[in-house]
Amino acid sequence: MLKNGMPVNFASDNAAPVAPKIMAALQRANNGAAPSYGHDGLTRQVEDKLRDLFECDLRAFPVATGTAANVLGISSFSPPYGAVFCHPLAHIDNDECGAPEFYTGGAKLVPVAGADGKIDPRALEEAVLEGGGSVHHVMPSVISITQATECGSVYRPDEIAEIGILAQKHGLALQMDGARFANALAFLNCHPADITWRVGVDVLSFGATKNGAMGVEAVVFFNMEKAREFEFRRKRSAHLFSKMRYLSAQLDAYLEAEYWRELATNANRMAERLADGIRGIPGATICYPVEANIIFAKLPEAALECLAVSNILYHRRANDTDGKIRLVTSWNTTEQDIDALLNVIS
Repeated sequence: MLKNGMPVNFASDNAAPVAPKIMAALQRANNGAAPSYGHDGLTRQVEDKLRDLFECDLRAFPVATGTAANVLGISSFSPPYGAVFCHPLAHIDNDECGAPEFYTGGAKLVPVAGADGKIDPRALEEAVLEGGGSVHHVMPSVISITQATECGSVYRPDEIAEIGILAQKHGLALQMDGARFANALAFLNCHPADITWRVGVDVLSFGATKNGAMGVEAVVFFNMEKAREFEFRRKRSAHLFSKMRYLSAQLDAYLEAEYWRELATNANRMAERLADGIRGIPGATICYPVEANIIFAKLPEAALECLAVSNILYHRRANDTDGKIRLVTSWNTTEQDIDALLNVIS
């Protein structure tokens, strides 16, 4: 099965092309000269659009990668002797090549378990209290949650609020890895503020790359005191782009008329269609709630054998020997793509 001459890709939403309105915005931005280093009109306009979206004052800084968004945001709140609490499956603990430790100057990541990719608040408080303020232990500094999670589940507003209250109680910052923030919002159908600053989030990695952008995220500070410091951290880490308008043009189109929601809604809808199909296959199971655009499924051996010789791309970790695979839908996934995959594994 080929799509436009290419294999149908369910391995990652990073593999999807750029959404048409975002590509068109890049072309429009490529016209004449513009002030450099973020002093252009598009960059200012993006920040204004984010203020409107979240209905609050904030500072927003475009960067090119999710790694930069996460680790620079976290580093603004953690000293080198700090502890950053996260889920064991969190991207910052598994897929950032030590970047959080590097950019904080040595802070320690402390995994805190919980079902479906979500941190358990009771286990979190136990972990925060474990050091007891002793100089022999790292200082609790930041809690990092992922929305939507690496399992494809979504934190509800009350779940984030519970963690936010805990963070405030112990004087910690709350950072949100929102690489798939749009998918979470599309699922919850709530106001963006209801899962960010209203429930205690200090800084958000506002993702766009996985949802149709060429390559851009925004680091959104609801805690304004740390925003000025971030400007220096971004420059020092080589993420202050001289031609910032090309990053901002992507975000500008992404935010226009809730284009982000349109793109994420399709990805989520295709994931649910795929999950429904898998549930109908004898011997197949869905591992986690399907609430965004990620599905973890265990398939019968016969289905895996058919999938392995097909032209459909998917993700299977080397240590997953129980038939578990990950499938990710994208803004441009079609019903025909879903049907092609289901035909193979059925």
